[in-house]
Amino acid sequence: MTEIQMALGTIPFGTTVGRDESFAILDRFVEAGGTRLDTANNYPFWHEGRTGDESEETIGAWLESRGIRDRIVLGTKCGARPTIPGDRTLDSAEGLAGDTIRKAIEGSLRRLRTDRVDLYWAHIEDRSVPMEETLGAFAELAVQGKVGEIGASNLPTWRLERARASSRANGRPVYTHVQLRYSYLRPRPGVVPDTTHRLASSETLDYVREEPDLTLWAYTTLLGGAYTRPDDRPMQEIYHHPGTTRRLAVLGETARELGASPNQVVLAWLMGGEPSVVPIVGVSSMAQLDEALGAADLRLDDKIRARLDEPV
Repeated sequence: MTEIQMALGTIPFGTTVGRDESFAILDRFVEAGGTRLDTANNYPFWHEGRTGDESEETIGAWLESRGIRDRIVLGTKCGARPTIPGDRTLDSAEGLAGDTIRKAIEGSLRRLRTDRVDLYWAHIEDRSVPMEETLGAFAELAVQGKVGEIGASNLPTWRLERARASSRANGRPVYTHVQLRYSYLRPRPGVVPDTTHRLASSETLDYVREEPDLTLWAYTTLLGGAYTRPDDRPMQEIYHHPGTTRRLAVLGETARELGASPNQVVLAWLMGGEPSVVPIVGVSSMAQLDEALGAADLRLDDKIRARLDEPV
């Protein structure tokens, strides 16, 4: 079976998606050739009555029940877990101090019921902590075998480059993955969705293209359903500009020609582009998963891709 490039986002597992349905979705994803799971030590803390343990705990129970740990590329994150019970914001986020990272991995390993994670992410940027301290803690975990590769989420490109250069100079593992918000539609220049979620910029894409050991993971790839459900999932205001109108028109035409959904075209565009991207797809039903999986077999030839890329 060919491994599919996308990752399964697991934010709602164990909360809005119950355990049984979460298990079924995970089973289907693996049966289809999926291997990458994306979670964090705070998903979904922002829901009333939740702690942030739920996603990891659900994945851990599933892994233990299925006995397929070695088939899974398991990724989780630290740094954005609130330290004040009941806090629904990131005002009390744990951050990326060395001791915090060392403590966080133990909690994640316990909830995930495993002795290692394949990919450990710094979930947020934390400029209150010296970069060397954060990188040193990640390196320790790698030496101990508790984490495989390391990645940075929501980090600006210049800080990512500085971190990678520092790690190389000190003989430490480097960030080999970066996770940012990215999709087919482009926001207006100079705007951000909020203060914590960073968008992949043209500079980011250029940097990733030039660094063969660096992989870009994209979240919010389907804009919360806005490509296919504009009536009840309206497009965010940051995408309200003429370029969006043109791109949506071409996307719709392409989807109709290929007999695919706009979501599938977007995912195929991400996976087959330059640089190639690992799209994280968050689903809450089997139907949504099956639609996303259909993108794995969708091929966009050079002519189609050029047409999709032309509107700006």
